[in-house]
Amino acid sequence: MMISTRGRYALRVMIDLAEHASQGYIPMKEVAGRQGISLKYLERIMPSLSKSGLVTGIQGKGGGYRLSRPPEEYTVGEILRLSEGELAPVACLAQGSSPCQRRGQCKTLTMWNQFYQMTNQFFDGITIAQLMENKL
Repeated sequence: MMISTRGRYALRVMIDLAEHASQGYIPMKEVAGRQGISLKYLERIMPSLSKSGLVTGIQGKGGGYRLSRPPEEYTVGEILRLSEGELAPVACLAQGSSPCQRRGQCKTLTMWNQFYQMTNQFFDGITIAQLMENKL
């Protein structure tokens, strides 16, 4: 499994918003500058974070984005699943996939399923607050 740029940048944006929460709504131009991320790229990421309720945004003068909840309430898993989609390592474990014809005799299914569960547990056990404080 490889986490895409979109997923990595979504995490960086969320950490940046958490670190600057006392400043209220943060313009994406500021986040882009601090993080070295293209503003155009951030403008493609932010709507999904906003639509899902992870951040709130306002437009116009004094506008920008801020976290909707305290950093302790966001997990890496939640953000990655939103930005990456399913974290399943193989197609047959992805939600909504059709049952694999080899499911009954697949010798690797148990391994993939355990890996999938470990991945989700790992990422769901890390919060934005922990990343912000570099405490893993």
